[in-house]
Amino acid sequence: MNKRIALGTVQFGMRYGIANQYGQVTNTEARKILEFAHAQGVETLDTATAYGESEKVLGALGVAKWELISKLPTKVPDHLDITQWVHNSVKDSLQRLGVSSLYGLLLHDSQQLLGNNGEELYRSLVALKDQQLVNKVGISIYSPDELDLVLDKYDVDIVQAPFNVFDQRLVRTGWLTRLHNLGIEVHTRSAFLQGLLLMDMGNRPEKFNKWSPRWQSWSEWLVAQGLSPLNACLGFVLSHSEIKRVVVGVDSLTHLQEIMAGALETSVNIPKRFISDDLDLINPSRWNNL
Repeated sequence: MNKRIALGTVQFGMRYGIANQYGQVTNTEARKILEFAHAQGVETLDTATAYGESEKVLGALGVAKWELISKLPTKVPDHLDITQWVHNSVKDSLQRLGVSSLYGLLLHDSQQLLGNNGEELYRSLVALKDQQLVNKVGISIYSPDELDLVLDKYDVDIVQAPFNVFDQRLVRTGWLTRLHNLGIEVHTRSAFLQGLLLMDMGNRPEKFNKWSPRWQSWSEWLVAQGLSPLNACLGFVLSHSEIKRVVVGVDSLTHLQEIMAGALETSVNIPKRFISDDLDLINPSRWNNL
């Protein structure tokens, strides 16, 4: 079961997450986290060039024994040779990480494949596979709607998408089953909605008070079920066998230990009343505008 957990490492390189209490993880703590995760059977690390010093920190700690997934820079320059830019970006990541190849390479934004340079960008990704610099290529999406356009034109190996008890679009659109049937690896993130689903009522930032009835209902349901919010959130996501990896970010060894304990619960059924289509709530990129 622990093999399905992938360790997100954005906190290794920068302060991240609305529930982050400790800032960027120290190198000493990062080493402890990696050692514990590996001992627990976790095999996959998720990083990106956009995650501050994350790749550099991982390289210094030594990650050759891990399956590594990274992402290209978020913005593709218009004035450069795309093929050369992709190749150089990946070589730079490999150098920082201290490895010769990646398990997976993702685009941060699937829309990059639909722009003027989309076809050249895709050919460049495939070329990296041919050169054995990466094993699989894919996309990170914010909404399953993106898949209709991208997968109509391109074949990918991995799709990373948000999925949690509030945001169930991946299932409701049918895309989780479709991706699985196509042989595409599904990796999900945001199992805890950046920690909002784990917080006590009084600890959430005030801007989320507009959803107070929802939080209250969530809290009362957890108590009635005898579940911790972490066990409920993680158990719900892991109950979907079509998901190959569940990416979780941590800011301390204690946090990871709690998550690994929570991964033992995989039979959680969430009432449909918790499903939300409110993008202001389920899409963290919109939170700054609240």
